[in-house]
Amino acid sequence: MNVREIRVGETVFGGGRPLVLIAGPCAIESEAQTLEIARYLKDLCARLGVELVFKASFDKANRTSVTSYRGPGMEEGLRILAEVKKQLALPVLSDIHDISQIAPAAKVLDILQIPAFLCRQTDLLVAAGRSGCVVNVKKGQFQAPWDMENVVGKIASTGNSNVLLTERGASFGYNNLVTDMRSLAIMRQSGVPVIFDATHSVQLPGGAGGVSGGQRQFVASLSRAAAAVGIDGLFLEVHPDPDRALCDGPNSIALSDLEPLINQVWSIDRIVKEEGI
Repeated sequence: MNVREIRVGETVFGGGRPLVLIAGPCAIESEAQTLEIARYLKDLCARLGVELVFKASFDKANRTSVTSYRGPGMEEGLRILAEVKKQLALPVLSDIHDISQIAPAAKVLDILQIPAFLCRQTDLLVAAGRSGCVVNVKKGQFQAPWDMENVVGKIASTGNSNVLLTERGASFGYNNLVTDMRSLAIMRQSGVPVIFDATHSVQLPGGAGGVSGGQRQFVASLSRAAAAVGIDGLFLEVHPDPDRALCDGPNSIALSDLEPLINQVWSIDRIVKEEGI
């Protein structure tokens, strides 16, 4: 399947290239921890020969409860992500939620991410496209995969063709998500690189009362399955101690569990792309 190449500095998504890893904590908890995680990921990926984009949110606006942890806010969060770029020379990604965040975020971020609940917001998509940044749009839990072609069209209308699409599961009754692996192939038919968000796909939205639950034991299985279908990137939320994470801990995976998962998934990806499946 012909999927265009999207370049983020020296990192390339699509074009039959090996998977790119997008990874980091759900939300920035502190500067020290963010740099610790980023450094661990960089060292691991360098050793394994894997391209890496560091991900951490400065604000998680779509929380279950008003008391849920959201992050340090835009100004402080962007400062910390700028330090990640400066100290570790990694491309960085974070969520934006409204048009006013785009200009300051675009000065720091290499990829602007549109959260799933906002994937149909035309003004936000167009403004993100006009920034000139690579834009990663998460498919809404309510959205059919073929309808994401319209999302790509909104951004492309600005002359910006640097678009990534991310699958993160579809609503399956109350407080549950299911991943339709067909959606990965369907979205790739639009010609843009497709990312599989394995950790949000096992989330149980609002499933723990005032917070979301999760089933991290299924992250590895879904990641392997997605690689077998054919994807251009794998999105994972990781943490040194997921059970103590301030945000999305139940669906995040421990840093110590990452290496064997990467070895398995990238081996499958290699077979699929070498065989042209």
